[in-house]
Amino acid sequence: MSYSSEGFPLAAAVSPRVQVVETTDSTNADVVRHIAEAPHEWPHLSLLLTGDQRAGRGRLDRTWVTPPGTALAVSVVIDAAAIPAAARGWIPLVAGAAMTRAVGAQLAGSAHTATLKWPNDVLIDGGKVCGILAEVVPGHSDVVVVGSGVNTRMPRADLPVDTATSFAAVGLTCDEDRLLADYLAALDEQLTALAAAGGDAAAAGVLAEVEALCSTLGSDVAVSLPDGQTLWGRAQRVDPDGRLVVVQDGEYESVVSAGDVVHVRSRPRS
Repeated sequence: MSYSSEGFPLAAAVSPRVQVVETTDSTNADVVRHIAEAPHEWPHLSLLLTGDQRAGRGRLDRTWVTPPGTALAVSVVIDAAAIPAAARGWIPLVAGAAMTRAVGAQLAGSAHTATLKWPNDVLIDGGKVCGILAEVVPGHSDVVVVGSGVNTRMPRADLPVDTATSFAAVGLTCDEDRLLADYLAALDEQLTALAAAGGDAAAAGVLAEVEALCSTLGSDVAVSLPDGQTLWGRAQRVDPDGRLVVVQDGEYESVVSAGDVVHVRSRPRS
């Protein structure tokens, strides 16, 4: 059964529960709270969405506010019980790949392209159109909530930074219902494959899917690490654990499990 799904029939055909709220501080925080209160009411692929999120949260505890009606905020419930705990780090990357596919479908027939920036930012023509945050629900270790914020109708003047973009900024209209339906279908397909392969992302085809979409690979990058250092090099591949492998000075490999990646043209001289 779906709830409050008027306007999102395609998404409701994929999801067991589509709940639309007029406004909220954080869709992720709402879903985490709902699961804590009534987990049986929020099965796998349930989602909550709004066009007016007042206190969005991202990686590294960043927060932001978007003008009402300019972005789509959506949080999806993932039942990860069938995925080995050691492989659950792939869930945010799978979500990024699924959203990249969904955004790419919206661009069909245009000159624009959608790519993935490791680990899970979605880009249109190199500008960030969507960010993703995944978090485990406290007290429910097999349940992960994946939140996404997609810049849909946001005018260029309202974009928060120069590196951001939106469908409106590139002259396109986003079919939000189709976007969500495509995202959910791709997300479920890849997670099902990962579970069936016992968490082996390569055997599941998940690793190849992420690498095929990832414009970070082959790019010169600056990675801001959690300890405050910056790693410079060329992103070469994604390893079997979903980490980014960066080659420094053409020969030294560093493995990045967490960090803020910037695609750069060249390293500045000291």
